[in-house]
Amino acid sequence: MWRGTLRQKTIHQPRNVRNRRGNVLVEFALVLTPFFALILSIVELSLPIFEKSTFTNAVREGCRYGITFQTSYNGTTYGTQTAAITAVVEANSMGFLNSSNANLISVQYYNSTTFAQVTGTGANADGNIVVVSTNGYTYNWIDPIAWFWGGTTFSVTRSPLTINATAADRLETLPVGTTRPSP
Repeated sequence: MWRGTLRQKTIHQPRNVRNRRGNVLVEFALVLTPFFALILSIVELSLPIFEKSTFTNAVREGCRYGITFQTSYNGTTYGTQTAAITAVVEANSMGFLNSSNANLISVQYYNSTTFAQVTGTGANADGNIVVVSTNGYTYNWIDPIAWFWGGTTFSVTRSPLTINATAADRLETLPVGTTRPSP
């Protein structure tokens, strides 16, 4: 049986290992920069898609509400069916559309036979088509992307993006015992 003592060996790091420590910071910066650019690009491109789907849902809800001939929504009674539909679209737009830009919401009625626009009394007659839309909402890019090659500039996101959404449905017969609201 061996009864000797164990000697501990001192481990010395070679000089080149100590010099590599500064490389970690440089590599981290080189990897992090394109990673953040990728994340920003994903956010930048997903926001307009989100807004488009939100507006599409909002005008669909407004159109569904319009075919019910109601004029009160969330405890508020509106003077016209168009005003009530506009309120429904605003409520379903997640705050992107509000009283400051409510002029972007339009409600129009069309004759189902001639497809001519109908205004005034009788615009919301049975069988007519109600069209609810948002037109002209502009999305300003967070960070415009431009490339330069020689003397030429290429840009994908230089101008704002216009987002529109439209929904249409046929007005059914007014329920028995109810009065037709003002369009």
